[in-house]
Amino acid sequence: MIANFFHGWERKLASVTTDRIVRPFEWGVDWIGAPLAASDAQVDGAAEAAMLRAWADDATRNSDRFYHVDPISSFDFDGHHLSYPSASTTPHPENDVVHARFFRARDDSRRRAVVVLPQWNADAGGHVGLCRLFARFGVSSVRLSLPYHDRRMPAELTRADYIVSSNVGRTVQVCRQAVLDARRAVQWLHAQGYEHIGIVGTSLGSCLAMLTAAHEPLVKAAAFNHCSPWFADVVWEGLSTEHVRQGLDGRITLDLLRDLWLPISPFPFMERVRGKKLLVVYAKYDLSFPLALSKRFIAEFDARDIAHETFVLPCGHYSGGKPPFNWIDGFALTRFFNRNL
Repeated sequence: MIANFFHGWERKLASVTTDRIVRPFEWGVDWIGAPLAASDAQVDGAAEAAMLRAWADDATRNSDRFYHVDPISSFDFDGHHLSYPSASTTPHPENDVVHARFFRARDDSRRRAVVVLPQWNADAGGHVGLCRLFARFGVSSVRLSLPYHDRRMPAELTRADYIVSSNVGRTVQVCRQAVLDARRAVQWLHAQGYEHIGIVGTSLGSCLAMLTAAHEPLVKAAAFNHCSPWFADVVWEGLSTEHVRQGLDGRITLDLLRDLWLPISPFPFMERVRGKKLLVVYAKYDLSFPLALSKRFIAEFDARDIAHETFVLPCGHYSGGKPPFNWIDGFALTRFFNRNL
């Protein structure tokens, strides 16, 4: 009865968005710097798939290189708004400037700060309330705009389609860009004298936060708000990504997609967060990050004996953004960082 109520509410909340576009399937080998000549392209995409598989395997095995970011000093900060060049370049110049908002804690004496990565298609106000809550409890924060979101969105888009789409190579590269952007935000905080730095991400942001925590040694605590071991499975099964799945259908299998999107999946990098303070939050009636995937994520931590905390929200994915569930979630996250930074 309760599950039916929440599942119905989730579908209703998801249906409010009417501008989703089913985009055509593309291998996206041009996004990995390896365009195929027309004479080499095969109708079944075997050559593109093989090229992407080799590239993804190398990126996963050599992830320190894949997620390497050079330090910079060219940050522009006016006390509230932070901007800096992205470490990754795309065909859209507006996307290659990172924008963030800084929220200073009321009592900043403990020099604690968190990088906040919002959900897919969050507007500029997304997670501002959470940042203000952190500030009340003595934790400063940098709220990052993800690639192709709000001020970083080119005129050709109305939604942040290019970070999650049926273009396989582009999805990997834009998610990688988000991780590099987050690492630079962490480095900026450290340069400002913050000694205890954490990261939190929600939905897509949760995956990106996991990848950042796995590759950025300055991150001491991380909270993953909705989770899955595999990027591909969420897109394949989730309510929020049904339109992306439609673009993938008939062109690629889940097994192959899981392999090609392994560099942006938490699964290969779980050992790399061992020793950090970790919180995993999932929603009991989530249709966008299906419950079985969240439980598998936690089971992987348990199997490896990686210490972590777990918090279960009694709602769904979209309803998690509504009162009182967003308040419950916010206080769980605040309590975690207040204790562990």
